[in-house]
Amino acid sequence: MTDTIRGEKEYVTRVEPVIDNDFIASVAALGTQRATIGCIIPAYNEAESIAQVLESLLGQTRVPDVIHVVVNNTTDDTVAIASAYAGPHRLVNAGVEQFTEVFIHDIGKNPDKKVGALNYGFELVEGCDFLLGVDGDTVAEVDAVERLEEEIVSDTRIGGISAIYTIDDSQMRGMAGFLIAGQRAQFAAFNMQNMLRGRNMAVLGGQFSIFSMKALHQAMVDNHQSTPWVKDSEVEDSLLSLQIKSAGYLTKISARARASVGGMTTLRGLDAQQVKWNFGAIELMWPGQRGDTKGQPLHPNLRLRWLENLSMLINGVTRLLFILLLVASLSIHAFVFSPIWLIPPAVAVLLNLRIALSMEKRDAKDILFAVLLAPAEIYMWIRLGHFVRAWSKFLSRKQVDNWAAQAKAERGSGSAFVAPAIIAVLVMAVLVLGWFLLPVVIQSSILWVGWPILGVITGIQTLSMVVQLFRRQRGYRV
Repeated sequence: MTDTIRGEKEYVTRVEPVIDNDFIASVAALGTQRATIGCIIPAYNEAESIAQVLESLLGQTRVPDVIHVVVNNTTDDTVAIASAYAGPHRLVNAGVEQFTEVFIHDIGKNPDKKVGALNYGFELVEGCDFLLGVDGDTVAEVDAVERLEEEIVSDTRIGGISAIYTIDDSQMRGMAGFLIAGQRAQFAAFNMQNMLRGRNMAVLGGQFSIFSMKALHQAMVDNHQSTPWVKDSEVEDSLLSLQIKSAGYLTKISARARASVGGMTTLRGLDAQQVKWNFGAIELMWPGQRGDTKGQPLHPNLRLRWLENLSMLINGVTRLLFILLLVASLSIHAFVFSPIWLIPPAVAVLLNLRIALSMEKRDAKDILFAVLLAPAEIYMWIRLGHFVRAWSKFLSRKQVDNWAAQAKAERGSGSAFVAPAIIAVLVMAVLVLGWFLLPVVIQSSILWVGWPILGVITGIQTLSMVVQLFRRQRGYRV
């Protein structure tokens, strides 16, 4: 309907809108366009696990829109096995139809190893809203992708979210079972620390993490990089996490998305992996610059790393000092047992038990690892060896390829993992020999000073464990 209103100098025509109900209904039926997720799986000799990884992704309640398996430097049947899944997939879950397509890329020899594969995949998912990075031996729970997407789209400030990691120990026995139990406890403690820090995650692990493509591009611009991941860092995921945080985005750990990662089942393999991780973390923490990697000692994502290294230093000092003082006291018949020394191990057992009970899928092996004390103590000595090797490598300033060292160790080669134990035994032997050369008066003086010093340090450690023991976990499960 049109009305004409006469003014003094002009005519104004008012037109009432005509509502097309059919058009409005058609627009409403379109719904909201969902975000797109591109998945990258860098794969190196993953013949044993790649099928299970792809099955888990294709069985998700929210399937990635595209999946790229980037095989590099492989010498096994990874390509052949993964190729069975190549092509489009129509999937129906709970009555909901989904589509995805799997691509297999064999890029052959790749000097940049995993970093090169990740950057290759990044170019392939440029048109997506989010990038999901999945390791070739990581199997996610059925709703993991859905949970990650819900969390990252809920807040535009989030640049990346890591899943809650654990290791499947159902088939592990003997030495492998012991090492996996230790790694499960290590993951659980680390995850809980990050949960209680407002779910701020220091490291968006490449095992199963989702990234905002906007955040990745911003990190690239801020750091003058042509790719998100750089090849000159031992811990490419830690460095990228720092860059995303520095670009103004949040780095989080998921509250619900879970994934089982591949664990190390031999001392040799565990040593190589942990030394690589620790070495790379030290490079990021240390003031100054090594090569093209600039140290960022005050970065908020590295606070836990500093605390971890300080804690390992204190753990090493107290253990060595206790053994030396015990041997020295016994040698001159001056040792007097006091029940008060039972308090620290008792508190440690309770803390280990609380960590085990916080696991979503704990089992009897996790509980026994905590309460028997000896397994956790032995694993602590193994970890101390990793830290000693990482720091000695860093301080030596030698050019090392820790990626190659890890690959070599996983093939069963190399014996560097026994070096810390040999050095520790030699150092103790020299100190004990020197002890017996000292006059009794000096021996007594050393014991008179040494035991109180050890007592004070151990008391502070014990108080710290008590604080952690009674800290509220706010219902989080790891």
